[in-house]
Amino acid sequence: MVWDRQTKMEYEWKPDEQGLQQILQLLKESQSPDTTIQRTVQQKLEQLNQYPDFNNYLIFVLTKLKSEDEPTRSLSGLILKNNVKAHFQNFPNGVTDFIKSECLNNIGDASPLIRATVGILITTIASKGELQNWPDLLPKLCSLLDSEDYNTCEGAFGALQKICEDSAEILDSDVLDRPLNIMIPKFLQFFKHSSPKIRSHAVACVNQFIISRTQALMLHIDSFIENLFALAGDEEPEVRKNVCRALVMLLEVRMDRLLPHMHNIVEYMLQRTQDNDENVALEACEFWLTLADQPICKDVLIRHLPKLIPVLVNGMKYSDIDIILLKGDVEEDETIPDSEQDIRPRFHRSRTVAQQHDEDGIEEEDDDDDEMDDDDTISDWNLRKCSAAALDVLANVYRDELLPHILPLLKELLFHREWVVKESGILVLGAIAEGCMQGMIPYLPELIPHLIQCLSDKKALVRSITCWTLSRYAHWVVSQPPDTYLKPLMTELLKRILDSNKRVQEAACSAFATLEEEACTELVPYLAYILDTLVFAFSKYQHKNLLILYDAIGTLADSVGHHLNKPEYIQMLMPPLIQKWNMLKDEDKDLFPLLECLSSVATALQSGFLPYCEPVYQRCVNLVQKTLAQAMLNNAQPDQYEAPDKDFMIVALDLLSGLAEGLGGNIEQLVARSNILTLMYQCMQDKMPEVRQSSFALLGDLTKACFQHVKPCIADFMPILGTNLNPEFISVCNNATWAIGEISIQMGIEMQPYIPMVLHQLVEIINRPNTPKTLLENTAITIGRLGYVCPQEVAPMLQQFIRPWCTSLRNIRDNEEKDSAFRGICTMISVNPSGVIQDFIFFCDAVASWISPKDDLRDMFCKILHGFKNQVGDENWRRFSDQFPLPLKERLAAFYGV
Repeated sequence: MVWDRQTKMEYEWKPDEQGLQQILQLLKESQSPDTTIQRTVQQKLEQLNQYPDFNNYLIFVLTKLKSEDEPTRSLSGLILKNNVKAHFQNFPNGVTDFIKSECLNNIGDASPLIRATVGILITTIASKGELQNWPDLLPKLCSLLDSEDYNTCEGAFGALQKICEDSAEILDSDVLDRPLNIMIPKFLQFFKHSSPKIRSHAVACVNQFIISRTQALMLHIDSFIENLFALAGDEEPEVRKNVCRALVMLLEVRMDRLLPHMHNIVEYMLQRTQDNDENVALEACEFWLTLADQPICKDVLIRHLPKLIPVLVNGMKYSDIDIILLKGDVEEDETIPDSEQDIRPRFHRSRTVAQQHDEDGIEEEDDDDDEMDDDDTISDWNLRKCSAAALDVLANVYRDELLPHILPLLKELLFHREWVVKESGILVLGAIAEGCMQGMIPYLPELIPHLIQCLSDKKALVRSITCWTLSRYAHWVVSQPPDTYLKPLMTELLKRILDSNKRVQEAACSAFATLEEEACTELVPYLAYILDTLVFAFSKYQHKNLLILYDAIGTLADSVGHHLNKPEYIQMLMPPLIQKWNMLKDEDKDLFPLLECLSSVATALQSGFLPYCEPVYQRCVNLVQKTLAQAMLNNAQPDQYEAPDKDFMIVALDLLSGLAEGLGGNIEQLVARSNILTLMYQCMQDKMPEVRQSSFALLGDLTKACFQHVKPCIADFMPILGTNLNPEFISVCNNATWAIGEISIQMGIEMQPYIPMVLHQLVEIINRPNTPKTLLENTAITIGRLGYVCPQEVAPMLQQFIRPWCTSLRNIRDNEEKDSAFRGICTMISVNPSGVIQDFIFFCDAVASWISPKDDLRDMFCKILHGFKNQVGDENWRRFSDQFPLPLKERLAAFYGV
């Protein structure tokens, strides 16, 4: 229906009685628990969307049909909200105007549920770009704040709060003529309103604009802070929570304004962290986490530590309600199947190729395995976790200075008779492990055996937290003679992997994976015993913990490597893995952790994996093929075909990489009999960076394993590799760079035509500031390798990369890649000696980083060093070598006689 302008204003829409009954019937049915009924309702609603005035009926039920019950009216509004989200641009003008005016006229409905629903509807319309097309919305809502009627004021504020949350950016832009200049001072006036709900809305509205440092707020920052302080003791928890939240955000953006009041703020936050309302306490506890990231933390908090530490430690106890939710009194639950919502989505981390370093293992470690113990069934973030995280961060700020405040408390907690108290002490001990490790060492010979004893405590929650805390000290355990702590710890942890409580199984498996990473080959003597346990767990575990078990097995393979390749170990490990592999369907997401696990196992077993490789290889190729086919259908007809989950393809590519790496040349026949190179050509051009990342890793591994099959495709692959040398996508760029280096070694002089496609990008990357270490190292190796096979093409640019090249390779271990890269640099120096003159000291330093170069490489170094020395003459050489640090000078003299 379309109306002309004149009649539109007088137009008063009236529902057709029969239509109204039909819609009410639908609304009633949709509240039914029966899913079949719900599905029919969904279909009918879709059909009704064909009628232009269907949405008029929905708003009519929400705002005018007061005889109906509230849930039905609210539901009508929520269906309308979904329609606005999906089809707003197709609403006829008259309908849009009717909805907007009804919303504004009913924002003060007597029912809180209806007010909230109208508010949601308003913000949804506003966020559909309608703030511009609804110019009277904000002024109208702001004027309704002054209404004498509480419901109207509260409803308008509720709607404004939602708009501030959803449309903060546009509110602060010129598009709307900066309404915040009026709105923020207006909100501040309501901080002193008599109604707690209104005060809470007011603070929440202003809070939306702190992090973005909105100018309208910055102008009134002092009055804002003053008003916050005035609300500090508010009797309404929701207001206190919003005050705490504001102060936490102000720490990040306006520390300058808080500093003068810091002493009082800290005192206030100490009180609030002990608030009776846990939501307030949690918001306040965030303050310590945020403050710990600020440079001034150390000075500001030092005198408050005697009060703060006991408060945080106290917050780390399970509350009574936690224990009920965690079924803390249920000790044995291993036979109860997991409910599907217990199982969190897992994300596969794609393969990244990295170098080995001298200071083995201290490389930037991923901290993501170290999360605070996992109380799944409680909302993910709670006071206990926040307190523990805050203590962890403060331990990293104060290091051992924290111990005088902690140790007296720990003594009391760790040996306490009540399990809840003892449990919190074990959590404290784990939380400070990273920051206070040095100062804790003298106490560990006594504490570690105590903790190993706690692993057999009768309370499951004590056993599980003990697993986590022990894993935080694994590094120290491994540094001691194995019989002292490693053996007893491993024995007990393996028992806990077979615990009768699922939470303990999970904690023990995760802790064991950490121990494996730290102990590496120290575990080899116990392999039979370890495999025995892990394989037995296969038959025992429910769904969720199986996924963690795969991880423990994969980590074991990564840690002991080829030591796993013994017939008796393979016989134990492979049958249960292959049995799971055969049970899982191609669509099952449990394939992800299993494929990751098999990838580690294949790499470790090498030729030992041969009997299993064919079906595994075939299935991976199929998974890639299926996913690509589904993606093509989805691109062509998105309404007909849904997009595939590309993780299947990524994990499959990574397992193929593991096979190529483990089997080497043995993979040749499998590659010959499949279309993997065609599939890789598509994967290398996928929109999703993780797919490209994994396909370049596979390309490098296949280049090493069976280049004869890769070579015919090089002309197609090289331009793609060149366009992916874009450091915006660090891991994609890294793997593409590595693959180019591997290809050049195989191609030799035939690499010539491809050098212009890649060299300029590589030189640019190696000179970029703030480039991650792994990418710099791989870039340097690839430049060196290109120079090794095509010195005439690369050497002219020597001066542009020699310095960063030398500094990025001095820290990596002697290995094949480093060897070929240094041969390349020596060859280039002989072609273009003047390119290295200015940075010769860096070259000397890089040469000295070799522990034992092969003889012919050492001769190349000698020739260059002596050539340089002879050219400049003894006197100049002496002056030059006097700039060397002493160790470098001694090393060059001893190894190369210069």
